[in-house]
Amino acid sequence: MSLPDTESPHPAHTTLDEYPTRDLVDAFLGDQAHAASAVRAALEAIACAVDAAVPRLQRGGRLVYVGAGTSGRLGLLDSVELHPTFSWPSDRSVAILAGGDTAVRTAVEGAEDDDEAGRRAIAEAGVTRNDVVILLAASGRTPFVMGALLAARGAGALTIGIANNQGSPLAQQAEIGVTLATGPEVISGSTRLKAGTAQKIALNTLSSAIMVRLHKVHGNLMVDVRPTNAKLVARALRLTVHATGASEAAAHEALAQCEHEVKTAIVMLAARLSADDARRRLAAVHGSVRAAIAK
Repeated sequence: MSLPDTESPHPAHTTLDEYPTRDLVDAFLGDQAHAASAVRAALEAIACAVDAAVPRLQRGGRLVYVGAGTSGRLGLLDSVELHPTFSWPSDRSVAILAGGDTAVRTAVEGAEDDDEAGRRAIAEAGVTRNDVVILLAASGRTPFVMGALLAARGAGALTIGIANNQGSPLAQQAEIGVTLATGPEVISGSTRLKAGTAQKIALNTLSSAIMVRLHKVHGNLMVDVRPTNAKLVARALRLTVHATGASEAAAHEALAQCEHEVKTAIVMLAARLSADDARRRLAAVHGSVRAAIAK
């Protein structure tokens, strides 16, 4: 029986259970290091996905993540982190897991094998042509994910398929296929290991690059953060001071006038504007701090 690479026994670790503990840990760490290389090899596809996603999101589309098991949970993690990091609206970041919310903590038997459930989930989410649907499956052939892919394509959404096996149906049938060729796992078939690590790196890269292109970052500063606790209030102050060179007192005053909107405070200080005028400038240039200051 021919097995995909992610399911094949690792040729280098056939006596894993006999390793001394230090060698056991070294084997896992050494294999995990290959995850980053697999993602780097997919650089061109990821960059293509970023450029294709941004126009749809600028038109009001959503990021929709679809997966089963570990892949589904990684998609959920990426989706929920976008709001606190970039102030991306929570209702524009949707995570669909095979088996529903129960599957976040507990395996739902047979859920990943139901392609019709994947189709229904896309329909129930109201996916449209402006949405960006990111579909994840280490095998690249999970029925739930493949059903969701077909439904998302039928709705006209941009589909980005992320898989860990070469020539997978998911990568081939999605509009943009991203293959993270991580190969066999140290524990055969346990794709929560380096296949999952590679997916996490790819998602971090994809969503963060999209947010940079949507002007959620100025220079390399996370300027669209909303301070909701003491740590973030202090961060907002540091970001404003760093971006403008203003004193802490001036930055604190600007932030107080604009309800702690870091981007607005930076434009206020750099262009010597009121909070309302700074907001208007930002709105006119799609939220770009650099363009608002230069305007």
